[in-house]
Amino acid sequence: MQLIVLGLNHKTAPVEVREQFSFSEEQIRVALHHMREQDMIDECVILSTCNRTELYAVVTDVQEAYPVLCTYFKKMAASDPQVGEYFFYYVEEACIRHLFRVASGLDSLVIGEGQILSQVKDAYAIGRDAGTTRTVLNTLFNRAIAVGKKVRTETRIAYSAVSVSYAAVELAKKTFGDLSQSNVLILGAGEMGELTARHLVANGVKTVFVSNRNYDRAVRLAENFKGVAVPFDRFMKAAVDADIVITSTGAPHYIVRSREVAHIMPKRKGRPIIFIDIAVPRDVEPEVAAIAGVSLHNIDDLEAVVESNLRGREKEALIADGIVEEELAELVAKFRYLSFQPTLALLKDKAERIRQREMKRALAKLPDCTAEERKVLENMSKMLVRKLLREPMIRMNEVAGTDKEQYYQEALRSLFHLDDLGEDVTIEKKSCYRYARK
Repeated sequence: MQLIVLGLNHKTAPVEVREQFSFSEEQIRVALHHMREQDMIDECVILSTCNRTELYAVVTDVQEAYPVLCTYFKKMAASDPQVGEYFFYYVEEACIRHLFRVASGLDSLVIGEGQILSQVKDAYAIGRDAGTTRTVLNTLFNRAIAVGKKVRTETRIAYSAVSVSYAAVELAKKTFGDLSQSNVLILGAGEMGELTARHLVANGVKTVFVSNRNYDRAVRLAENFKGVAVPFDRFMKAAVDADIVITSTGAPHYIVRSREVAHIMPKRKGRPIIFIDIAVPRDVEPEVAAIAGVSLHNIDDLEAVVESNLRGREKEALIADGIVEEELAELVAKFRYLSFQPTLALLKDKAERIRQREMKRALAKLPDCTAEERKVLENMSKMLVRKLLREPMIRMNEVAGTDKEQYYQEALRSLFHLDDLGEDVTIEKKSCYRYARK
């Protein structure tokens, strides 16, 4: 059997192509049911997010399965045949490395983003529930999830803000700590302001005020946050009760003047206030920063934080890559052992049957043998079998996945007459990811 991943992502395909391949959970379940009926596909998992759709499979032969997988992938999306140029595929070790990097956030649009790990878990759970995972993909996905957790535990790849909206929230948290008692005022109903407000709400801000030149838009946005809409000509009154002010109006001039801010500060009774100006041109007059109790951050400040944090994540990504390679080597070694499992199982079973038969004969000649003496004989016979098989098994594991693998398997089966046991395990050199069907 061979391991393959086929898919497309933000690196290989533009959004207009990716959105064609954004599948619902129900679509994925239907697809997995279809895959289960294909003779050349033994296991399958489909991962579909906004930035990637990937099909992981264990197949009998990559060369035969690849065009079949491509064709079905296109049918799922009802897409133009030309989209195939956006597909990538990796086999065997490259496939494992790819999934480990995906689960660790190393292959994400934003390095280290955490949502992808839960998406990998969900994709695996759907495949497992659909009955399209067995030894290989169960082993692969469980290890990938563990690697994703390990990277997040042993590195700081996900600890710093790497978006303007998130950086704004981090700045607010540095000032106020717990945001549960803080109020936020949004000036302008633009996408960036809304996104920043969403991050603040997710961090538990108490109340959201929304003001916009178009009052109806302010009402709609306020409803999204269960907040309060404020007429645009009265937003400075709302600023008296706000601790965080986000401005993104797109106005061609300053809409927040230093004299207006100085006027409201006595009413705040010493409470600090942060202005986060993410508008271009700027909404807040620079002199506002000189007022006691006021912090002002503009888009350049936030982008500088983001750029610095991105560089930090890139350094952590190098450490994470080292973890991925270590885990990859371990799993490849484990998969190589799986290729010998059928033969090793037959050898151990035959040795155990011989041991039990000879023990029975020996004990029949020792009718006065005590329970303690019987236990000693049992342990001795088991140790003899274990030590006799140890060297052959070590040698078999050494040649697993090499050009000598098939020779050793055939020799072992012939020397010990393992095929005479009624077990029919076909030996076919495909890759190191074969496994025993139980």
